[in-house]
Amino acid sequence: MNAFFIIVVAVGLLGSGLTTPFFMHMGEQWGLVQAPLRNRDVHIHPVPRIGGLGMLVGFLAAVAVALLLPVPRTDPNEFIRLRGLVVGALLAAAIGLYDDRYELPPAPQLLAQVALGIVAAAHLIFIEIFRNPFTGELIGPLPWWLVWPLTIFWFVGTLNTINFLDGLDGLAAGVAAIASTVFAIHMVRLEQYSVALLAFALLGATVGFLPYNFNPARTFMGTTGAYFLGYTLAALGIMAGAKVATFLLVLIIPILDVAWQIVRRIRHGKSPFHGDRGHLHHRLYDAGLSQRQVVLTYWGICALFGTLALVLPTPVFKLLAISIVSLGALAFFWHLARQQPDKAGA
Repeated sequence: MNAFFIIVVAVGLLGSGLTTPFFMHMGEQWGLVQAPLRNRDVHIHPVPRIGGLGMLVGFLAAVAVALLLPVPRTDPNEFIRLRGLVVGALLAAAIGLYDDRYELPPAPQLLAQVALGIVAAAHLIFIEIFRNPFTGELIGPLPWWLVWPLTIFWFVGTLNTINFLDGLDGLAAGVAAIASTVFAIHMVRLEQYSVALLAFALLGATVGFLPYNFNPARTFMGTTGAYFLGYTLAALGIMAGAKVATFLLVLIIPILDVAWQIVRRIRHGKSPFHGDRGHLHHRLYDAGLSQRQVVLTYWGICALFGTLALVLPTPVFKLLAISIVSLGALAFFWHLARQQPDKAGA
C-alpha cells in the first residue's frame, strides 16, 4: 500500500512541477501578471499569477492514477463524491482564473463560492453527522435544511481562508501541503486508503508547485490556485469523515486571522473582502521578519497543530487545544493591532 501512496505523490509532484513553467509562460503571454501596485503587495517585479493551474494539472493527473490502483473501496458513494471533488475543483479553478483576468467584485465572488458549496453538497460531500466531543455519541443525520447551509458555510469559509492566506510567497501552498499530509495520515489510520490517495495527490501537487512559489517567487498561484486549494481542502476535510476538530486545528491560525480581519474591516466601515495589509502574515512582515521567516513560522505552527490533531487521544482534548490556541491567537492579534494601529486601519 505504501508504494501506491508514493506513486500518487510522485505523479502529483511531477505533473505540477513540469506544467507550472508552461503556465508561467502563458501568464506572461496573456498578460496575467501581478505588478506590485497594491498596498498589500510585497514583491517588487511583475510575477505571473496563474501558476495555480500547474497544481490543478498535477492533482488531476495523480487522481487519475489513483483510480487505476487496486485499493479497497468500501464507500458505495465514493465515485459520486469523487466526481464532485473533480468537477468542483475544475469549476473553482475556472472561477479563479476568471477573477485573475477580470477581477470580480466581492458580491459575484461570494455567489460563486456559495455555488461551489452547492456543487459539493449535490455530490454528497456534505456535513450531516458529527461526534459529540464530550460523550463520543454520533449526532445525526441532520435534516437537509441544516446540512446544506452548514456545508455551504464550510466551503465559503475554507475558500476565503486560503484566498486570504495567499499573501506571501509559498505560504498558502505550504499550509495546504501540511493539511494534506495530516488528512492523508488520518485516512490511512482509518483504513480509508482510496480516499487517502486523494490527499496524497494534493500533497504531491502542492510540493511540486512550491519550488516556483517559494521566496523569491517566480509565479503566484493567483485566485485560480487559491480557489482550487480551498475547494479541495474543504472537500477532503469532509471526505475524511467530517473531522471538524482535526481540520480546525491544522488551519486554526489562518481561520482566526480571517475572522479577525472580517470583524476589523467591518468596524472600520470597509467591505470584509477589501484587501489590505492587516493580515497576520503582513503584520509579521511589517514588524521586520523576512518573507521566509514568516512563512516558515506559519508552516511550523500548522505542522505542530496538525501533529496535535493526530496524537491527542480524544475529541475533548482537541476541543480544549482549539480553545486554548484560539484565546492565545486572539490575544496576539489584539497586541499586534495595538502595536500597528495604522496597519490595522489600512
